[in-house]
Amino acid sequence: MTSSDYASYIASLPRILAGAAALVRDGEGRVLLVEPNYRKGWALPGGTIESDQGETPRQAARRETLEEIGLDIELGALLVVDWVPGEARPPIAAYVYDGGVLTEDRFQQIRLQAEELVSWRLVAREGLGEYLLGSLGRRVVAALDALSAGTGAVELENGLPPAP
Repeated sequence: MTSSDYASYIASLPRILAGAAALVRDGEGRVLLVEPNYRKGWALPGGTIESDQGETPRQAARRETLEEIGLDIELGALLVVDWVPGEARPPIAAYVYDGGVLTEDRFQQIRLQAEELVSWRLVAREGLGEYLLGSLGRRVVAALDALSAGTGAVELENGLPPAP
């Protein structure tokens, strides 16, 4: 196979998008959410994995968290991988990592990326559904469950356990 044939073959393969985020909590277990200015609903700190640059999901979650909230957080375990089908876009593989528990002093150091974010807040588990739309809310709850159960990473499809 020539390099031209290989390039054509690669170009013909299906595409997916990929994103990664950090699940950051306070001492009461509330989750740090950020409010984007470019779409409805809130999110975890995170964003697109720059795979064309060789970035891994873990590296992306850390970079995006630093860019979005100004905190360089060493990430813990992978908590969730969620396959999210889309309309008018390729599916997304969404990774969620344990961002740990931060102190009040650390939360005071948050500096939002003004180009993308409006505000941030800490939200208790029972209030997440008011802020996180669709599969994202289910994904974050599954991440919290995986963290508390210590079961390791959870596989999801559109925020739900895959059908048998």
